[in-house]
Amino acid sequence: MNRRIVLYWVGRIVLLEAALLLMPLCVALVFREWNTALAFLLSALSSAVTGLILFFGSRPRTRQMFAREGFAIVSLAWVITALLGALPFVITRQIPHFIDAFFETVSGFTTTGASIVPDLSVLDHGILFWRSFTHWIGGMGILVFMMAFLPSRSDRPIHIARAEIPGPTMGKVMPRMQDTAKILYLIYIGMTLLEFILLMCGNLIPGGGMGPFDSIIHTFGTAGTGGFGVRATSLAEYSPYCQWVIAIFMLLFGVNFNLYFFLLVKRMGAALKSSELWLYLCTAFAATGIIAFNVRHLFGSVEETLRQSAFQVSSILTTTGFATTDFNGWPALSKSILLILMMMGSCAGSTAGGLKMSRVLILFKTIRNEIRHLLHPRSVTVSRVDGKKLDKETERGTLSYFAIYMLCFAVCFLLISVDGKSMETNISAVAACYNNIGPGFGEVGPASSYAHFSDFSKVVLSFAMLLGRLEIWPLLLSLAPSNWKK
Repeated sequence: MNRRIVLYWVGRIVLLEAALLLMPLCVALVFREWNTALAFLLSALSSAVTGLILFFGSRPRTRQMFAREGFAIVSLAWVITALLGALPFVITRQIPHFIDAFFETVSGFTTTGASIVPDLSVLDHGILFWRSFTHWIGGMGILVFMMAFLPSRSDRPIHIARAEIPGPTMGKVMPRMQDTAKILYLIYIGMTLLEFILLMCGNLIPGGGMGPFDSIIHTFGTAGTGGFGVRATSLAEYSPYCQWVIAIFMLLFGVNFNLYFFLLVKRMGAALKSSELWLYLCTAFAATGIIAFNVRHLFGSVEETLRQSAFQVSSILTTTGFATTDFNGWPALSKSILLILMMMGSCAGSTAGGLKMSRVLILFKTIRNEIRHLLHPRSVTVSRVDGKKLDKETERGTLSYFAIYMLCFAVCFLLISVDGKSMETNISAVAACYNNIGPGFGEVGPASSYAHFSDFSKVVLSFAMLLGRLEIWPLLLSLAPSNWKK
């Protein structure tokens, strides 16, 4: 392990966080929230000092980096940025307890959207902006953001990208990883601006729009598929126009961003050949149709029924976590479908969490091949995805990931069970945090918060959020003492 290169890269990302903390500071100044602005200034200075110590105190003798350095950099950077990002909440005393503040910050950076704040009206504009801005930063990846806009002398950071970008395999749209990161982030920024403009256009309709602040907050939450908002009722009080815009953009941000690049370079055929995309869209439309039929008696019109069903499906499938109604009171069939969608998630290479559609597709193909092999032992079966042969390494990696995924889920569920909550609450809380969704069922429904959990359970759930966002292996491998040996 090249420990110096690990600390050097972590120092760079902490310095970047110090710069990003200046944005909510400016928001606080605009709204004349002087104490909040001071809190962000102190937090930025603390991050800058920490980053400078790590950066200059560990200048590496060699810039050699391999997979385990990449895993360590990603894991350590995410934990430290969450710890430092919690400082504004504590300093302003708006979330005075540090574990609560850490939970809120981890939830933001991992784009989970689980909150311990039952009443958002107590939070200043600067704090609300920082909560949602962490969604936007964490959506595409903190270190991918740094690779896109800060110079790098080599393509070795590909090991960092592999550890941070979700999915069974990592696709590169350009030969150099930095160029790939830059293109994907430009697409990300463009889609973010487009959603913001459309939400503001709603003001042309009587009672149909959002103010500028609400629009940017919900745009950040949608782009990062996070779910933090400005009201305790999430999006229930906003117009149908805003709900439809956000529902559509949640679905769009759940698509693999490589496909958008193919569309930009007019490779429509390559984009439409994606089996994962078709599975994702078919799942969304099928779930919406079934749920709409199941809950038709709860709403007054066909449009409202379709809107509520489509919004909740889009929100849960893309692991965003926004809500327009309390689906905790829906029939068992609809809640069961939403629970399954929590586990599945969206496409690899998107800002969403969950198991990912590509892995679900590979698991189905592996099961089908195993059944064929049992029936015809001498036959040779070859799995194909998007017309390409599925190699054994990817298949083995998917199976091992699914096994460790279920094991970690079971461990987290058992650990938080000591709080004595109902089984429905515990299972959905772990599912919602582990898959980076936010709201669940029972005591963690869309109308509730996670404030009633013990400090121990909040730490466990914070760890579950990090596990889900980093897709388990980077965090687990970084905890192994052998990984840190020279």
